Amino acid sequence: MTTTKLRTSLEGLDEFIDEQLQLWNGVGTAVAVVHKDEVVWQKGYGYRDLESKLEVTPNTLFAIGSSTKAFTAATAALLVDQGILDWDTPVKSYMKDFQMFDPVATERITIRDMLCHRSGLPRHELVWYNSPRTREELVRTLQYLEPNQDFRNKWQYQNLMYMTAGYLVGQLNETSWEQMVQKTLFNPLGMNSSLFSVEKMQLQPDYAYPYMEKDGQNTRIPFRAIDAIGPAGSINSNLIDMIAWLQFQLHQGQWEGTSLISKEQMKIMHSPQMPSDSPFISQELPMSTYGLGWMIEPYRGHAMIHHGGAIDGFASQVAFLPEEQIGIVVLSNTNGSIIPYTVAFHIMDRLLGLEPVNWSFKLRKLMGKESTETEANPENPLEVPIQADTAVEENIEEPHIIPCDRPYTAYAGIYTHPGYGEMSIQETTDGLQATFNAIEMPMEYTGKDTFSVEFVLFGLKITYTFTLNESSEVAQSISIPLLLEPGTKPIEFIRVS
Repeated sequence: MTTTKLRTSLEGLDEFIDEQLQLWNGVGTAVAVVHKDEVVWQKGYGYRDLESKLEVTPNTLFAIGSSTKAFTAATAALLVDQGILDWDTPVKSYMKDFQMFDPVATERITIRDMLCHRSGLPRHELVWYNSPRTREELVRTLQYLEPNQDFRNKWQYQNLMYMTAGYLVGQLNETSWEQMVQKTLFNPLGMNSSLFSVEKMQLQPDYAYPYMEKDGQNTRIPFRAIDAIGPAGSINSNLIDMIAWLQFQLHQGQWEGTSLISKEQMKIMHSPQMPSDSPFISQELPMSTYGLGWMIEPYRGHAMIHHGGAIDGFASQVAFLPEEQIGIVVLSNTNGSIIPYTVAFHIMDRLLGLEPVNWSFKLRKLMGKESTETEANPENPLEVPIQADTAVEENIEEPHIIPCDRPYTAYAGIYTHPGYGEMSIQETTDGLQATFNAIEMPMEYTGKDTFSVEFVLFGLKITYTFTLNESSEVAQSISIPLLLEPGTKPIEFIRVS
């Protein structure tokens, strides 16, 4: 199909995207479509700054979250091409002091294992979220984080493993992951606006603010700096730069007559490495696999390679159809938004000449959020766990207020975990409060030395259960369930003061 015909098939797309912003209470979004070397579509919608009514443009910078992971895999591929790194040589061969909790994984895990999420390690998100620790310090915490699956047994989406892969890439190149991406990818591809820090993003002339819906209104929230875990999701970019990234993928690593990454290594990244989980499993998307930095799934009978991302106040989707030589990128500045998915899939339907699927309705159903409301009047936007980097809202009933069985001083103190670090439980005028990685979390007693603890930033409540000493006068430890990993062994913090 010619580029002109593709543009014609997208007639009415402006109205569809505007409808999606209204339907899902989105603040702003940016959408681009490429076909081979041609840009088919490139527009901004809504606002990058809602309060000042500044509109999104193709130059507006957004945090792309886990869409960063493909860049990290690409830097590893560059080193494989150079003979510096091998996909299947144990990481310990390159980092002698590397250590995980599982001795088998310590000795055998490779960068391929890390990049296709089969380490055996669950997410352990609170180890890094808002942590003051450096990348190197976080890598050293891996030895204290217990797996919940056998090594290479199951696909488990991971951020710490991607951080470690990026750290290794930097070490082997005698530089940092950031410098490696800048020199070998951003510079040659002309991605001149892309950067790694939300602090630096805010110094640019055109960037989006992050928003989250609260009480039916979109509220600006703080930017989330995730520099330490950068290889898992810290890149900020815009349509102009992401178009170049998509075309680079479609050209299988070739750029302006130069092979930046060999076709052999691009094929490995774009090929299934591990069967994976997906919230999309349906007639349109019957199966899911993961390559290296990319999800690989058939979309309505067509090969599709894609990856989404989300971090506080932002969501993204980067996708391409290699056989049709079509690429799509959708960026959003609304927390947990599914607009990048509904828009990307709708565009695919139109470009492929298929009857469009009502993905707004279908995704709600796939995520178990069916409602008696009509499709045109859905609930508030969902914080959908589609490659998301942040915790997902759970519909937990408000606990009935129960008077505490013993003085709060029995629980107050400092608790530590060798991997997670220090947690403080303090008595305030409103009761107990937990503080971890500078995040303050109100606690409400629910009985039997258990508290409901609110992660306000996540819109999530979990339970903290205290174990007391023999005389039942002072708490000795706290047991906390693992975020985003139901059914796994709780994390135990031991009291030190």
